[in-house]
Amino acid sequence: MRWFWIDRFLEFESGRRAVAIKNVSLSEEYHSEWLLAMPLMPGSLILEGLAQTGGLLVGETSGFRDRVILAKFGRVVFHDYARPGDQLVYEAEVQDIKPTGSIVFSTARLEQRLLAEVEIVFAHLDDRFAGVELFDPAMFLGNLRSYGLFDVGKNADGSPLQVPSYMLAAENRLAAADPRACEELGYAVS
Repeated sequence: MRWFWIDRFLEFESGRRAVAIKNVSLSEEYHSEWLLAMPLMPGSLILEGLAQTGGLLVGETSGFRDRVILAKFGRVVFHDYARPGDQLVYEAEVQDIKPTGSIVFSTARLEQRLLAEVEIVFAHLDDRFAGVELFDPAMFLGNLRSYGLFDVGKNADGSPLQVPSYMLAAENRLAAADPRACEELGYAVS
């Protein structure tokens, strides 16, 4: 099962807010394992999509150098269900960012209907975890590109977001090691 619960960013303003979408499909693996007679997207996966949207918003403020992890969900309210064929719109808004953690308020909508709302707390791992990479930078950049983050992302001044140089360097190293694999994966190597 893949663990990416957003499909694409529609808006992304550094350190402020992000809007992403998730298309709910009957072909997703969880439908064969969870409530097959009444196919619904599990609330836990909707929360994970909201957390991924907010976590990427928070992580981008440090060029994805801070190790940002989900700490807890504060108040969670579900108002409706998501079914196959629905398109969820996730909106995340930063409430506070500090060196040790962040708070993001997020909502999920189905068209104009409010589906869920949640306060999400993220922890920023400290120096005890220095040198521990949570993700391979080249692969992570591939995910960010597939989400369209750099296509729609803007800095606070309205200028386009730039890919962090360490991620580009990792992508170039990957391309040098195996150019055919990078081409097949669709990496835009410079």
